[in-house]
Amino acid sequence: MTLAPPIPPVSAQPAPDAADLSHMAADRRRGRAAATNLSGRFEPLSKEAFDDGWDSLDELPPLKTEVQEERARTIITRNESPDISFDRSINPYRGCEHGCIYCFARPSHAFMGLSPGLDFETRLFAKPNAAALLERELSKPGYQPKVIAIGTNTDPYQPMERSYKLMPEILEVLENCGHPVAIVTKSALVTRDIDILSRMAERNLVKVALSITTLDKKLCRAMEPRASAPHKRLAAVRTLSDAGIPTSVMMAPIIPALTDSEIENLLEAAAEHGASEAAFILLRLPLEVSELFRDWLLRERPDRYRHVMNLIRSMRGGKDYDAKWGERMRGRGPYADQIAKRFSLAAKRLSLNLRKRKLSTEHFIQPQKGGVQLDLF
Repeated sequence: MTLAPPIPPVSAQPAPDAADLSHMAADRRRGRAAATNLSGRFEPLSKEAFDDGWDSLDELPPLKTEVQEERARTIITRNESPDISFDRSINPYRGCEHGCIYCFARPSHAFMGLSPGLDFETRLFAKPNAAALLERELSKPGYQPKVIAIGTNTDPYQPMERSYKLMPEILEVLENCGHPVAIVTKSALVTRDIDILSRMAERNLVKVALSITTLDKKLCRAMEPRASAPHKRLAAVRTLSDAGIPTSVMMAPIIPALTDSEIENLLEAAAEHGASEAAFILLRLPLEVSELFRDWLLRERPDRYRHVMNLIRSMRGGKDYDAKWGERMRGRGPYADQIAKRFSLAAKRLSLNLRKRKLSTEHFIQPQKGGVQLDLF
């Protein structure tokens, strides 16, 4: 058995203070989970703010969200991961204003030359041609339909979706050609599209999962500052379920010694609001996410720091994270087994997961040359 190295006392950690200029001032980053904006891991140079003696840092305005339009060349992303249930997905946006501090997608912002920290929450990219690209890719010769997952990397119903409205366009393409889709979101905005979702549900083409990490509003605001409040997400579960749309709840992630005590209560709330399925993912801390989460934990829950990190390492082979197939979602060891068993027993008691819905591909009709160059002869 691999023992996790002991976590030093909180006093030995590089906690933020007024003199630590790697941390942005609290009033500037109000409503953001990350406190730092360190350069991405691929950048040859590292940037750091410093005070030149004129208190100029204090004069900077609050951090605002910036959205840049990206003319994507493809929209369906493929994967061959053996431990997830889908092999293709769509991400209409890069970055996510929800700002969940634990988000495993944060490191992807480094590929854009940006920081996985505050940049991930504030410098966002929208793909306005997503629906047109989707229709083109579905019309390619030889395309075989399988469930497309949306919301597996960044949230498709994050705040800027209110103005861009990319999801109705994407769903319309999928509805017209009878293609199945599974949606994951932390936003009650998903109920805006209930008309098209209910029509697709009648043909067994869609299911929706609301990701709910905690029922504690204060913790939620600190950890997921711009996602819908927990009670709003539960209300969305009820609304979708009442409309005949298969709806589940994802407790993603479960954070040991912080949210794992809520497993039974959260599943009870999910069942009461009409969810038919439930699943969980253990906290994942790949690459830069580890430092960002530890920094957040020291700022928001310093009394829990050692306990949380010791438990995480006990389930990750002594490390903050282990990407091993089959274990990265659940961890290993006694504590990980206990979490899985508690979740399974609670779900069984509440009659959740009695039947795993399998979406249909029998309605698929390939779009006719949607955006694809026609044959010359």
